[in-house]
Amino acid sequence: MPDAAHGTLHTAIAASLAAHPAIARLGAAPLPDPHDVARLAAAFREVAFPGFHPLPRGTDHVDVDAFVADRIPVLRALLVQLVDACLEAAPTAEGVHDAESIADAVLARIPDARAAIAADVEAAFRGDPAARSREEVVLCYPGVAALAAHRWAHELWRRGVPVLPRMMAEHMHGATGIDIHPGAEIGRGVFIDHGTGVVIGETCRIGDGCRIYQGVTLGAKKFEREPDGSLRKGTRRHPTLESNVTVYAGATILGGDTVIGAGSVVAGGVFVTQSVPPGHLVAGPKLQVRVLPTGEDAS
Repeated sequence: MPDAAHGTLHTAIAASLAAHPAIARLGAAPLPDPHDVARLAAAFREVAFPGFHPLPRGTDHVDVDAFVADRIPVLRALLVQLVDACLEAAPTAEGVHDAESIADAVLARIPDARAAIAADVEAAFRGDPAARSREEVVLCYPGVAALAAHRWAHELWRRGVPVLPRMMAEHMHGATGIDIHPGAEIGRGVFIDHGTGVVIGETCRIGDGCRIYQGVTLGAKKFEREPDGSLRKGTRRHPTLESNVTVYAGATILGGDTVIGAGSVVAGGVFVTQSVPPGHLVAGPKLQVRVLPTGEDAS
């Protein structure tokens, strides 16, 4: 490239950086590297499912105390590092404390989170006739992986940590095709079967024992606005599934005031924007099936 053209391009790019400061952070405190977020997700997964993945050389695979003593300090150090980076780079809310306090509070939730994850694994094993073992469920089921990651991200979200919970959620979204906002409240023993294309919004509430199939959207029906026209944040926008609800593939359920009652079933492909009483079936009209001889035009 000629020097004159190179200088013109340089000037244009520099002007672009100055013109759009919202997407440039030169000189600002660095946010977490996505590779480090992936490392954090892997460290949490290792604690959730110890022994399912290779451990560092020299780590005892049998002794529980040795495993905890070896891996929890590694997890804590990485968690403190990333939370601290987020608090420094994107300070937000009141009541958000220092990174070490937040990390310790999240780590204290490991026993409860693992109990929930164990219930999710059991729900998948018992709910899928194709599952041959719990080991297969842990290693191969994307819904289990997505829910396990969500349980850690949700603990960070609850404590007001900016950016990092969303980065964890998007890391798992890319890995599984399941998009769960870290703000969603999800009970125990939930089974996301197949999972590709599932979307669960920020203010969703999902009760114990629910089953959700691929392509399901639990989304917002409308967005409230502030007087200046901007979208209002922090309101209930997404539906509630009470306990033991089944939502089949491709269904869409919208609205913060939409509650699907306990034990109800939402059939595949339906569009729901109003509440459903407990123990009911929501289904669309039956398809018309035409049987034509081979080779005859089916139009």
